[in-house]
Amino acid sequence: MSDPIRPKAARIIAVANQKGGVGKTTTAINLGAALAGDGYNVLLVDLDPQGNASTGLGIEPDDRTLTTYDLLLDDAPLADVILKTKVDGLLIAPATTDLSSADIELVANEKRSFLLHDALRQPAIDSYAFDYILIDCPPSLSLLTVNAMVAAHSVMVPLQSEFFALEGLSQLLLTIREVRQSANPNLRIEGVVLTMYDKRNNLSQQVEQDARDNLGELVFKTVVPRNVRISEAPSFALPVLDYDPASKGSVAYRALAQELVSRYEQTTG
Repeated sequence: MSDPIRPKAARIIAVANQKGGVGKTTTAINLGAALAGDGYNVLLVDLDPQGNASTGLGIEPDDRTLTTYDLLLDDAPLADVILKTKVDGLLIAPATTDLSSADIELVANEKRSFLLHDALRQPAIDSYAFDYILIDCPPSLSLLTVNAMVAAHSVMVPLQSEFFALEGLSQLLLTIREVRQSANPNLRIEGVVLTMYDKRNNLSQQVEQDARDNLGELVFKTVVPRNVRISEAPSFALPVLDYDPASKGSVAYRALAQELVSRYEQTTG
């Protein structure tokens, strides 16, 4: 029987693609900002040793006293790790390069695949009343990525609208299937979002057609365009939605957030 006092658990989504440069961190940041802009409480978990999501949201390295490394390997309380960002309603568990050694250190831990799962289910998380938790995964199919998939309800895959885009996807889907069989049977694919899309480019259109032919409804209707404002925003430590709210990139990420929420509401009834 569910506890009527306990708030509804957050929807946990791993944003993953083992290929770098596909707009993964950009999607995590801006989807989080868009959801927060719609009134949802959002936590972004930076699980990438590069820490780009933390930097892109204005978290200075000196302010990252405790990070996702401490959360995973030192059982740090979630409340001591989470920081506010400049975006109302969007909090972050930041990362530093310390996380780059985590894979080696995790190997000897018998609960190595479940550390993030357990960290995100600490009783203290209830007080935040998060609606969504987004995990920005590293660009590899490492133990950190597996931790994200074991912790998550679903995986969102940013897919760059360029040649060979679909080739790397098969390995990612295989990893998702393996995690489903071994550690998280309820894990599902939230969807594939096409990024860096140029409608004037025949290749972008071909990649989109191939993706929709092969993956059908898994591909989000919303596509994220190649947009200079999206590229500029991180250098100002802002989501594009705050940097230039009227830009095509901002419009796309707001639409993606609405489509995500709509999908979620349909599956939960």
